[in-house]
Amino acid sequence: MIHVCSLAKVEETVARTGADRMLSLLAAGTEVIRPASIARENHLHLVMHDIAVAQDGMTMPGEEHVRNLLDFACRWDRAKPMVVHCYAGISRSTASAYIIAAALAPKRDEAELAQMLRALSPSATPNPRLIAVADMLLDRNGRMIEAIQAIGRGADAFEGTPFALKIDN
Repeated sequence: MIHVCSLAKVEETVARTGADRMLSLLAAGTEVIRPASIARENHLHLVMHDIAVAQDGMTMPGEEHVRNLLDFACRWDRAKPMVVHCYAGISRSTASAYIIAAALAPKRDEAELAQMLRALSPSATPNPRLIAVADMLLDRNGRMIEAIQAIGRGADAFEGTPFALKIDN
């Protein structure tokens, strides 16, 4: 199970779910305190901004970020949940949860998975750059991109409501 939340809800989400693995997707300079129950080797902190096109002074999500995310996910034994978070729990984290679920359940329909994401999180607006890179790396031939475009932009929110995404349907 993947639990998605904002930075502000990390400690409470890890405690409530018993997660022993955590993925942080934050801009440089945004501090994250790893909960004591998450071992250092079970925490991946990827530094990137929530952008889809290159902008001066900002780190755009790229292939190296997605490869690291996929490697981290593939090493997960799934005995306990994983927490995935970004600053607001709306864009980078929802994209990453979608990517992890697609990678670990390769036969799962991309559109069905995107619809499930929308049902679980009305504010989810997965970062399109992360999705596009993952679509290429996972050989999905545009299906992940199309599925995320089909659910559209999520409802406006300052912070996403935490939710859980099952790997297999």
